[in-house]
Amino acid sequence: MSDNVTLIITLSLIIMFSPFLAKFVKLPTTPIEIILGSILGYVGFLHDEHLFDIVAEIGFLYLMFIAGTEINLKNVLNTPSLIMKKALLYLTFLYAFSILFTIQFELGKIFMVLLPLISVGLVATLSKEYGKTEWLSLSMTVGGIGEVISIVILTITSAALESGIGLDLFQTILALIAFLIFMFLLFRAMQLLFWWYPVVSTALMPHDDNKEQDIRLSMGIFFLLVGAMLYLHLELAFGAFLAGIFIPTFFEHKHELPEKLASYGFGFLIPIFFIHIGSSFNLDALVMDGLIQKALIITVVMIIMRLIASLAFIKELGYVDALLMGLSHSMPLTLLIAMATLAFSADSIDKLHYYAFILAALFQVIGVMIIIKLIHIYKNKVVIA
Repeated sequence: MSDNVTLIITLSLIIMFSPFLAKFVKLPTTPIEIILGSILGYVGFLHDEHLFDIVAEIGFLYLMFIAGTEINLKNVLNTPSLIMKKALLYLTFLYAFSILFTIQFELGKIFMVLLPLISVGLVATLSKEYGKTEWLSLSMTVGGIGEVISIVILTITSAALESGIGLDLFQTILALIAFLIFMFLLFRAMQLLFWWYPVVSTALMPHDDNKEQDIRLSMGIFFLLVGAMLYLHLELAFGAFLAGIFIPTFFEHKHELPEKLASYGFGFLIPIFFIHIGSSFNLDALVMDGLIQKALIITVVMIIMRLIASLAFIKELGYVDALLMGLSHSMPLTLLIAMATLAFSADSIDKLHYYAFILAALFQVIGVMIIIKLIHIYKNKVVIA
């Protein structure tokens, strides 16, 4: 009982004081939460607890949900064909580079899947800090496409690692295809319904809402799609991400809703997820021979491949903003850790590489957020000058 009290008090203090510490050291809040989680977990103030694990998992899913609310599917479908072609070129380069790098250095095949992963969860945190900039909007559009591909690959790879290549994998692929077809038909049906009867959307989420109907419906959509993924044995994050897309796509009149949902998430659930990530990393692993070197190599390779690929958007964004877009995709923290954990559990990577990927994920978040901050400061100085 006393351990649980210590856990709750520690979580409360980290959530309360992380923003002040982040402001003091001039770093974003997210890496501060991860670092504090790691340090306080190491000294014993944070420990494994079933409820802590569950709330952290919900925090991760809610982060994916918030990432989805940044994407209006109608706008994505209306994306100019040139931008769409460049987005596909960008993603093709990432996977081609990953395959060539893996073959060249004779790494395990799982590296082909791990290196090009894209997650827009942390791009949502950047939107919170830097606002609706052009490079962030394009980053969400391209990253959303990349994340769907990443989660599809994650789902298939997860099934392959757990059950091997056989009937179970085939059933998982069929379930995923069926779910995607169903979601496409559902999106089209709702689009037609709200086009013919626009009053339906305002009835579901009225302008004058004193019963928090918009929050209730949003949470209902969130849990329904997560439940559907759980029933189908597919990646839960995919369902959460798609649930988020529903909000701006079909309830455009509720402009303030994504911000309301994000404020709740970033104030409570999402920090617990980041603290849990930090506490799961054993600081004793830092003394493993070659660990830091491997983690740095993974970090640098994953960042450079995205920076080079982002040059496809120089004409649309300019050199600096194109690099910022590439950097924003260099933090696939959640998916990278999830995929590395699956690979380690299936003996596809050894313990050294498992810890290297976790450490690389942390390096990416901390390093990339600092670099983006410095570039943002530089841009502001140039504009003022």
